[in-house]
Amino acid sequence: MNTQRISAVPPMIDRYGRIIDYLRISVTDRCNLRCVYCMPAEGVEWKPHGDMLSFEEILRLCGIMAGMGIRKVKVTGGEPLVRKGVAGFIAKLKTIPGIEQVTITTNGILLEEFFDEAAADGAGRPVDGVNISLDTLDPERFSRLTRTASDAFVRGQGLPAILRALDRAQTLGIPVKLNCVPLRGFNETDLAGIAALARNVNRAVRFIELMPLGSAGSLEPIPGAEVAAMLEQAYGKLIPYTGRLGNGPAEYYSLPDFAGKIGFINAVSEGFCETCNRLRLSSGGILKPCLSSDTGKDLRALLRGGAPDADLAAAVAELVAQKPPSHNFSAVYERERTNHVSGMYHIGG
Repeated sequence: MNTQRISAVPPMIDRYGRIIDYLRISVTDRCNLRCVYCMPAEGVEWKPHGDMLSFEEILRLCGIMAGMGIRKVKVTGGEPLVRKGVAGFIAKLKTIPGIEQVTITTNGILLEEFFDEAAADGAGRPVDGVNISLDTLDPERFSRLTRTASDAFVRGQGLPAILRALDRAQTLGIPVKLNCVPLRGFNETDLAGIAALARNVNRAVRFIELMPLGSAGSLEPIPGAEVAAMLEQAYGKLIPYTGRLGNGPAEYYSLPDFAGKIGFINAVSEGFCETCNRLRLSSGGILKPCLSSDTGKDLRALLRGGAPDADLAAAVAELVAQKPPSHNFSAVYERERTNHVSGMYHIGG
């Protein structure tokens, strides 16, 4: 972890008093899976390479935003590990003064290769944490959820590769969180088994409510309260955990005889926007104030138009000032619900 701080930098605070210190960066909209809640079955039209921010451009923006109060960075996609050179990019990102933590969210299939590449470059612990998406432990359901060929399992790809990477991360001492999206008609019977991955190992398993983005709008979520009831029936009473795990909004619980923790991210049924601390940078250079925002600041245009750092910083500050009080995924915040056409692959959810 990089502990260098930029001296005397006041925090970024939006108009609702929230400290904005967390940046999620989508380095690509491409992915090696076609998960039913993220991408359409036919895939999407990829951005040309020139339409995506270069690693150098992202590093410049991160340096500017670190000088404004950003302290934690999450690298996402699409699937971030399909982009060539991402290990070297993350290594440079970790050296930026002011950036205290760099983590990644991945489907895990290429994670072993990422660890190997980082080790070859001398990085024993290449990231400060890994979030791995895992919605089922059953090979057939995995193929259905991810729309991948079942013969991938014969070649050791897909689910086996994810489980190997999970063990490798633990060996390297990298904190691991497993993210599961409960879907009616897809993985109800898997939820207790996925939770059990935190039984003997100190890792977090989180259940994330489906957000109605893009193709996910046609699927039926399983609310967090219902998942919690399933787990209590299987393992006993969920005990609230008062400590803090990571930078996100999950509420964590302990279960009897579990070494790890169980988390719930109930963005739709409960909401937690009052404590939101993040901005999102798309692979195309659009800085967004919220997952549900349809607009943002085009930082790529400013970068390639020769804007100085001061102008880029001013654009970021203006966006923070426009950050909305909440998302509009549900009636929790009493706002008009919007049909969001962009999927998670585009936004870097």
